[in-house]
Amino acid sequence: MKFSIERAALLKAVSQAQSVVERRNTIPILANVLMSAEGDTVSFKATDLDIEVIDTTPAQVERAGGTTVNAVLFHEIVRKLPDGALVQIAEDQAAGRLAVTAGRSHFQLATLQKEDFPVMATSDYDASFTCDAKVLRRLFDKTRFAISTEETRYYLNGVYMHVAEGEDGRALRCVATDGHRLARVDAPLPEGAEGMPGVIVPRKTVGELRKLLEDDDAQIRVSVSETKIRFATEDITLTSKVIDGTFPDYARVIPMSNTRKLEVDAADFARAVDRVATVSSERSRAVKLSLDEDRLTLSVNAPDSGNAEEELAVAYADEKLEIGFNAKYLQEIASQVDRENAVFLFNNAGDPTLMREGDDRSAIYVVMPMRV
Repeated sequence: MKFSIERAALLKAVSQAQSVVERRNTIPILANVLMSAEGDTVSFKATDLDIEVIDTTPAQVERAGGTTVNAVLFHEIVRKLPDGALVQIAEDQAAGRLAVTAGRSHFQLATLQKEDFPVMATSDYDASFTCDAKVLRRLFDKTRFAISTEETRYYLNGVYMHVAEGEDGRALRCVATDGHRLARVDAPLPEGAEGMPGVIVPRKTVGELRKLLEDDDAQIRVSVSETKIRFATEDITLTSKVIDGTFPDYARVIPMSNTRKLEVDAADFARAVDRVATVSSERSRAVKLSLDEDRLTLSVNAPDSGNAEEELAVAYADEKLEIGFNAKYLQEIASQVDRENAVFLFNNAGDPTLMREGDDRSAIYVVMPMRV
């Protein structure tokens, strides 16, 4: 194998691949990226046995072939090469080495045989559909913050993607929850998605997928089966196993009868929470919301460090209410708001609170209160 490629194109392809690789591996080949040169393209494949990513990029191929090299080391070398460099890569099969040359820089890297590289089993997909990158980005970006990190409740360690009845008919829906907060976001159901099984997309896959969705104009081909999900652009294919578990009935925890309505500027609210939370104890980070007519008072009382209070002008016309929340949860939910106003709907100090973005009902958030 021998080919030449621009440093920028190589770095982009290798970055996507190497990020999938687990840093601590008991199987040496899993630390490697498989590069295969053929025709006028080179593909870079990496896997951790749960996720597989393949990035294909144009190159000047002199001799077809393939080999594997340590992904993190290769990425570091390419990252440190000068911008605009033409990188020449050649495999010496007999010596088990890969030569990387750019200008006056020369590297000889150890390789492992490509035949030992694991192949993810193919899957028959139950549904395939095409979706705009910006639509998928919104679905996952607005829900990922609520993914649980508690490994014992593994079925909450991802985003539940499924078909559901939304405000305006059937929708492609993403939901995530950790038991303390919940995010539910809908998008119009793409053609071909009707028969899609509901799947839980793992946290790591959601992180890797985000890199495919940077281009607003990109079209993403999504294929779903009971055990796998695949996201593909023209250059990159990301295939992942889904979490083998049953996502809980999230509809039961979404309050439908909360009547006390608070409307507040989302950015002002998030900044005020951040300021008063500065004095809160790290363990609880509790902030109290005191609501009166068109006035919201945010306060924190931390005996060890002090107290803080800030008042905001809001739209609120219901009876007085005092309710406490984890400051981090409030900030994360408020930061999801794309519109100017956040609308909070309360019942009482002990019940879940609902939040939505202005009059947009396609995205709703639920946060549990805490005692303060």
